[in-house]
Amino acid sequence: MKRVSILLALAALFVAGCNGGDQGAKTDNGTTGTAGTTGTTGSDTGGGKTFKITMIAKSSTNPVFLSARTGAEDAAKKLGPDYKTNVQIDWQTPDKEDGQVQAQNIQAAISQHSDAILISCSDAAKVTGAINDAVAAGIPVMTFDSDAPDSKRFAYYGVDDEETGKLVMDTLAKQIGGKGNVAILAGNQNAPNLQKRVKGVEDAAKAYPGIKIVDVVHHVETPEDASSAVVAEMNAHPDITAWAMVGGWPLFATSLLTEMPSRHVKVVSVDALPKELAYVDAGIAPELLAQPTYKWGYESVRIILDKCVAKKDVPVINKMDLVPVTKETLGSWARQLKEWGMDVDQKYLDMK
Repeated sequence: MKRVSILLALAALFVAGCNGGDQGAKTDNGTTGTAGTTGTTGSDTGGGKTFKITMIAKSSTNPVFLSARTGAEDAAKKLGPDYKTNVQIDWQTPDKEDGQVQAQNIQAAISQHSDAILISCSDAAKVTGAINDAVAAGIPVMTFDSDAPDSKRFAYYGVDDEETGKLVMDTLAKQIGGKGNVAILAGNQNAPNLQKRVKGVEDAAKAYPGIKIVDVVHHVETPEDASSAVVAEMNAHPDITAWAMVGGWPLFATSLLTEMPSRHVKVVSVDALPKELAYVDAGIAPELLAQPTYKWGYESVRIILDKCVAKKDVPVINKMDLVPVTKETLGSWARQLKEWGMDVDQKYLDMK
């Protein structure tokens, strides 16, 4: 009888250990392969299963992450019934970027027995240990937008950042005829996704002998701080003729709508949310490279449910494609944003 009891106890421990901790066939660098199919299935509330996803974005004041939150909450409502699960989105995002706070929020999610964690990493070095702790505790972790490839996260969803940076530079080069003094707006210098985008811009610039990279400008990722950083840089370097923005932070504010035309400066930027569309309409940003940030939330929740509830194999890397937004496509893109529940100026909705 003792032997039987011991075997039953070991079997129970084995099942518990498989509950969300298997990361599947992840390769050494975490960029290819297929994630495993194990994962938590939610807690039984008596009226059906509840599956809580703790969502930790970079900043609750950045509109791109607010749109991702909307996408996640929409996915919870629309997809939950398909998985016979009550999906809850637990938003635990710092007001401002802070990798240490993100790590603390992961630890809190562990103690609160979340069923999965979805995170955009402000500083991969600061959150990797906490991600691994969550996985060791049986809580699957997925990243979006900004990855932690050396962690035990099971999947990532977002753009290829180096390719994105190269596309920003190539697009800008066309707009300025392959000649000009270019500054790179780079955001948080510790964010791994932004570091890769900057590298992509710099590498692509080498193909254009008429283009000179004047400076790489880091800043706090708020519209006000980004706008101030842009103006300060142009005052320090009046010869700047164009900006390669790896994120559209200053375009969420209106101050550059008057500042840029007076300097005859052109912009190509990642992101194209409603407030940024004015820069396309004004001709300051002839082309924006839109990340469908709503999908960060929607698609990531779908992938998590596929793995953890439906027990499906899911890819480790799930690539998001950029959408070019120009004056010619402004109307159709505005209507897409509207469909995603965003507040869009009617004049853009009325465009062809």
